Amino acid sequence: MITVADIEAARERIAPYVRRTPIMEATLAREPLPVSGSVVLKLELQQVTGSFKARGAMNRLLGASKDEIKAGIVTASGGNHGLAVARTAKVAGVPAVVYVPETVSPAKVDKMRGWDADVRVVGAEWSVSNEAAWAYARESGAAYFHPFADPLVVAGQGTLGLELIEQVDVDTVVIAIGGGGLVAGMSTAIKAVRPNVRIVAVEPTGSPTIKASLDAGEVVTLAEVTSKVATMSCRRTDERVFEIARRNIEEVVLVSDEEMLGASRWLWQEFGIAADLSGAATTAALRSGHPTFADSRRICAVVCGAGAEGTTP
Repeated sequence: MITVADIEAARERIAPYVRRTPIMEATLAREPLPVSGSVVLKLELQQVTGSFKARGAMNRLLGASKDEIKAGIVTASGGNHGLAVARTAKVAGVPAVVYVPETVSPAKVDKMRGWDADVRVVGAEWSVSNEAAWAYARESGAAYFHPFADPLVVAGQGTLGLELIEQVDVDTVVIAIGGGGLVAGMSTAIKAVRPNVRIVAVEPTGSPTIKASLDAGEVVTLAEVTSKVATMSCRRTDERVFEIARRNIEEVVLVSDEEMLGASRWLWQEFGIAADLSGAATTAALRSGHPTFADSRRICAVVCGAGAEGTTP
């Protein structure tokens, strides 16, 4: 699907449009994480629009021709990719239409509309919204920007992996999964530079898309999605993303919606970090005491998205 050369090219292409986000040591907590190794947080929630999605959406735009986007851009999103596409379309000076499921955060909808996107709520989960977005693309001629099944998008997300490895020396990187574009891009970059770094992925118990596929040895479609975390809910991943996941991921840790909410509150109470539930998923995995972290010397948890869910009791 992509190589590290594609990611390096993406980094050069998108550099004027994205932020280099900081690393923070997760120390001096009142309730320390139950792991023996040290932990650092990659604060990607401070990225433009509040998540890593700004990287992939911008790389997709810069890889498109003017003719491709002249009728605008359309996508389907649980929230963060839609925000990134809304901002990207604004930069390009073309209209954006974003289809979202009923579980989307109202705050993220407000932000999308703040970027002048036409936001349409369709379906109980992302796959239904996605069908509507594709139908709109066929009828209108708008360019469809897929949140994860697109090499340019995945390469853009991979720039986060290159950046992280340049900033900190770690032996384990923890990455949240929705459709799998972030883990595919980041793991490709990280393994190319430091092949011995372990990649631990995190999914909701109510949407274990990659884990179910890894267990089956092939891409499977989940019978249902019960997680209410729209930014991490996906019934089926892309075959190319799955092949990268199968090659690079050492372990998938499952966490509940409630554990993600607890982790979001922990991040807010301990560090003043306002992470959405997907952004807090990696912290939830660390707080779970999962044995996969027992031998890790230095862990980086990617805090991939911003949101106010954990800022209230």
